[in-house]
Amino acid sequence: MRSSNGLSVRQEKILNYIRDFLKKNNYPPAIRDIQNDLGISSTSVVAYNLRILEEKGKISRDGKISRGISIPGMTLDQTVVTSHGFTVPMLGMITAGSPLPDPEAINVEDAEQIEVPAELGSADKLRDVYALKVRGYSMVDALIGDGDIVLLRYQETADNGQTVVARLVDENAVTLKKFYHEGERIRLQPANVTMEPIFTTPDNLHIQGRVVGVIRSVE
Repeated sequence: MRSSNGLSVRQEKILNYIRDFLKKNNYPPAIRDIQNDLGISSTSVVAYNLRILEEKGKISRDGKISRGISIPGMTLDQTVVTSHGFTVPMLGMITAGSPLPDPEAINVEDAEQIEVPAELGSADKLRDVYALKVRGYSMVDALIGDGDIVLLRYQETADNGQTVVARLVDENAVTLKKFYHEGERIRLQPANVTMEPIFTTPDNLHIQGRVVGVIRSVE
């Protein structure tokens, strides 16, 4: 059954939910909010119906922002929006020996989302940012410990001294280290005095992101 504006009952419910959520909170809902609050079976079902709503001009979406849903003609108080956190996709755990998925190949709508405190960045600052949970103590002297969550901007280059997620191609492994380009070799430096640096060649290394923030574990 479809309403007079050509929407299905579910699409009408989703649209009304988004409108009510925006009025109540002054920031957009995440896809998982819609799924949970409306009892929808999966985020992919929500995503499908959001695409239909967008095609019909009922909503607008920014695919690079997890809470990137808006309703044309509906304005928000931006000072209130930025007082709330935003969400970014969680792509897994950073641990040596386990390859990461390519962030560019991840559909942010299907990935688990985590809330980022407002003090760590606005929606604009969090564009192209994803999250990984840290396992291990190689960066403990840089105040990045086991169980913390690092926020990374996806990029393939870095300046010396920046903390990056680096993939070692031949080893098919990823690591979180400080990056230094030293002529014909790359030095990946841990921030832990008990650990030795990793040396490799430029052609054996792919940078997959630069750390732009850390959410500390409270455990």
